[in-house]
Amino acid sequence: MKLKKGKDNCITDVKGVQVGHVTLYEKMDEKTTICTGVTAILPHKYNLFRNKVHAGSAVLNGFGKTTGLIQVNELGLIESPIMLTNTFSVGAVWQGTLEYMLRTTEEIGDTTSSINIVVGECNDSYLNAARYPAIQPKHAIEAIEAASSNPVVEGAVGTGKGMVCLGYKGGIGSASRYVTYQQSSYQIGCLVVSNFGKREDALFANWQAFDQETPDGSIMIVIATDAPLYDRQLKRLAKRSALGLGRTGSNIANGSGDIAIAFSTATTCSHQTDAITETKEWLRDDHPIMNQLFQAVVEIVEEAVIRSLLMAETTIGRLGRIVEKAPL
Repeated sequence: MKLKKGKDNCITDVKGVQVGHVTLYEKMDEKTTICTGVTAILPHKYNLFRNKVHAGSAVLNGFGKTTGLIQVNELGLIESPIMLTNTFSVGAVWQGTLEYMLRTTEEIGDTTSSINIVVGECNDSYLNAARYPAIQPKHAIEAIEAASSNPVVEGAVGTGKGMVCLGYKGGIGSASRYVTYQQSSYQIGCLVVSNFGKREDALFANWQAFDQETPDGSIMIVIATDAPLYDRQLKRLAKRSALGLGRTGSNIANGSGDIAIAFSTATTCSHQTDAITETKEWLRDDHPIMNQLFQAVVEIVEEAVIRSLLMAETTIGRLGRIVEKAPL
């Protein structure tokens, strides 16, 4: 039996989570069109460096250029906004996010350690003039400052502006579920940037093959929950995203960067403390509610991909290329 959808059926149903987009779209000349953007996911509204969240990630296929995941998997914590953009703009977005965090957290690099910034990407070069340096550090800052807990704007916006999924216009998609057991109730949501597959791959639609020479593509999956989980459990959630992705028709191609990041907002980890130990509560791995969480991940990833297609719009990109809205 399918789980109950969240109030707005998006990642911001998880209390405290905020999402912001910056979208760039401009025809420069007959060959060059800027068709790209930046998306920021904030696990909570407070300073993330001072109040880190527990997190884990899973690399389903490593044809990607993310930053920060080595330390996330080592320490099990996220201490910056999670930033998404196009492949060639990871550096600019990393720099802008660093500038924002330095401006709002004076101790970084001075009286305390450096900061680990997480940036993920997908390749939008079919529609976007990727060689043109459109995205600047300021756009990362603008995306962070635009973040809100309102229902997520989906489709061809932010990072999703230039993405292609299953031969149609892809982009940003989101979904959420309630997970309940007796008196306990939790929310889990996800946001995806869909940019993978061919039309004939889709398992949820009868689309005919279409000769379109797009790259193998990628998908970034960000999962949020208020269930009390620690990093190993969150990594287990991230792994289950592969099943939701498979339900849509993805074969996780050789040249595809398929990466999932999961975090919990249930507790935070203070950057500075004099305590030698700390006590926190986690769900038991063998409790039935964990299976519901696994089921929820599969459902929300599948639905978020479909919503990214459903909410997108026909887009004209570089070289006059046109990618149509999916007939859903």
